[in-house]
Amino acid sequence: MANEPAPANQAYAELAELAGRLIHEIKNHLGTLSLNLQLLSEDFKEPENQKERRASQRIEKLQRECQRLTDLSNDFLRFARVGTLELIPCSLKEVVEETVDFFAPSALIGNVTVRPFIPADLPMVQLDRDLFKQALLNLFLNAQQAMPGGGELTILAERRRDQVCLELIDTGKGMPPGVMAEIFRPFFSTRQGGSGLGLPTTKRIIEAHHGSISVESAEGKGTKFTICLPAAVPAPTTP
Repeated sequence: MANEPAPANQAYAELAELAGRLIHEIKNHLGTLSLNLQLLSEDFKEPENQKERRASQRIEKLQRECQRLTDLSNDFLRFARVGTLELIPCSLKEVVEETVDFFAPSALIGNVTVRPFIPADLPMVQLDRDLFKQALLNLFLNAQQAMPGGGELTILAERRRDQVCLELIDTGKGMPPGVMAEIFRPFFSTRQGGSGLGLPTTKRIIEAHHGSISVESAEGKGTKFTICLPAAVPAPTTP
């Protein structure tokens, strides 16, 4: 009996599976629609009159909408399928450095300087390595979007009792209190074309690691996200 899932968790798993199947079915139809639009665009590749030019423009608009729906479907699947994790002891320093390396080309294009300061003697943490990297990358991209003219992203880490905490501090435009209160709500976005699922997915991933994420921000001064995870080895008790 102890290994049976809790009713709430089981209900969520069933709902996530149902949503996943629905989105998968939608993506199949989107794929068919996109393929036919691609064939149409080839027919109107060299429009000969105003009517054909209008048709070509409408086809391009529909292609963009199909791609946006596909991207939204993928974001939703990532959000819905955060469930059981495969946790193994990991070096947080290594995971952060690997994610920074992956993010480096995007940071270079956005004129963002990333400054990681991660102590080498941090205790190990239990991570699903790939999922946690996804959560970090979401936060890196969020910071980059908050600094459209470039800036700095500082990454700090320290041990706090039985936890290891990671801070990501950007020099972006910051957020007003009303926006900050909503950023982890699914489908909330202040960015044109954004799905509003990046930060909610990040929060689900962190909480699935038995951790927590919080945010502090001030308009014109930047934003700080703090992630706290249980240390794999508890801190020694003081006599």
